[in-house]
Formats: sequence, structure tokens, C-alpha cells
Amino acid sequence: MTNFHQGDILRIEKIKHPVLVVSKDFFNASGQIIGCPIIKESIPGPLHIWMSTEDNEGYIQCEKLALLDLVYRGYKKIDTLPIAEMVNVVDAIQGIFEYI
Repeated sequence: MTNFHQGDILRIEKIKHPVLVVSKDFFNASGQIIGCPIIKESIPGPLHIWMSTEDNEGYIQCEKLALLDLVYRGYKKIDTLPIAEMVNVVDAIQGIFEYI
């Protein structure tokens, strides 16, 4: 099983949009990831973070976290989000779960 890394952008079978891997590597080693879709047509906001690389662009939808089992799905790594931008995504997700 391939190890996925936080910040990898994947194309996953039967999912329309690219998915950003937001879970940490120790979690991903199981073949499961927690990911957020990257959607081109969206409204900017605190949970919709714009990203742009040479090959991909769109809004990372931080509120649409999903557990995906890649043991049973086809997938392909298509890009990687730079660490500086990944920090903003993790901060937005963490904000969803903070106390008061």
C-alpha cells in the first residue's frame, strides 16, 4: 500500500473533484485518508481556501471533511500543496473544532 502524505492532492475514482489529503502520515499508513475536495466554482470564505499550483487550482472546502478508504478505490497522486498553504488549511479545520 502506498503511503499518502498530508498535502498530497489525489484524483480518486468516483469522486468528481481532486481531494487534498489533510490527515497526518501516521493515519494515512492504514490506507485511509481524511480529505477535503478542491472545487473551482465556489465562494471565498474562512473555510474555502484558495489554492493554486502549476497543475491545479480551486477552493479547498475545509468543512467537507471525508474519510476515504483508498484500499478499495482507484486513485492517483496529481500534485502536492506547499507546506505554507497546508498550514492555513489545518488552521481552518482546527477552528471548526475549537472550544468557544
